[in-house]
Amino acid sequence: MPQSVADRHVIRTRVVEVGGIPTKVLVAGSGRPVVLLHGSGPGVSAQANWSSLIGQLARDFQVIAPDIAGFGDSIGPAGTTYGIKLWVRQLVELLDALALPSATLLGNSFGGGLALAATLRHPERVDGLVLLGTPVGTFEMTEGLRSGWHYEPDEAEMRRILRIFAHDPALVTDDMVRERYRASARPGAQDAFRRLMPEPGPEGTPVKGVPEESLRTITQPTLILHGREDRVIPVELAWRAARHIPNADLKVFSRCGHWVQLERTGEFLREVRDFLGRLS
Repeated sequence: MPQSVADRHVIRTRVVEVGGIPTKVLVAGSGRPVVLLHGSGPGVSAQANWSSLIGQLARDFQVIAPDIAGFGDSIGPAGTTYGIKLWVRQLVELLDALALPSATLLGNSFGGGLALAATLRHPERVDGLVLLGTPVGTFEMTEGLRSGWHYEPDEAEMRRILRIFAHDPALVTDDMVRERYRASARPGAQDAFRRLMPEPGPEGTPVKGVPEESLRTITQPTLILHGREDRVIPVELAWRAARHIPNADLKVFSRCGHWVQLERTGEFLREVRDFLGRLS
């Protein structure tokens, strides 16, 4: 029976066993499948990154937003080794479990890096990419990444870190701080984040994203969105990605930090809808 208009906007929660991990997934809508991949950092989850946007995107698309293994409520059994192989496997098995031959991947920061890695390993499962604040190549560890690596659960420190992510500190509300702090305080919450990058050194630390030469092999249409004032992933990396991905368009947002989807929501939705419409 077809979904009603009202039903399409309802966000449902599922738990799907993929990659050997019970994976929490937020789903809504119908039509072209779009997988939203959250970033990393203390207390992050699909809910934290995407909850205010899923209903709006679900007006036109089938939206799937998983908690990536090691983050949110997708926690592996004791001894789980988090890393790119597991994360790609989890994503591909999720598409299989939902009977989706392919999907558009929309990734924020680490989620963008995961989207690129999945595209390189399984290009037939990806029909388009939207990359937000995504690391590529090798770059110097930033203040935002350094702060996240050293973070230990503390509400005041959570507030300080989140204000690095947003250009306008007013975006960081008390509710956001409390929600992220509570999520960060569970045992092992930092394990997956610390697998992403080396421990910061005293005199600067190089961080490696997807190699630039690998990006040249990506043929899928790609939309790159980045905040000019991003203090977590420098905007120069967006230009780097746009130069190397053959079919990439880039938009840089002024007065915007690491969270394009939250800081410039209206423009983000217009850009994404227009891009996805061109894929149809």
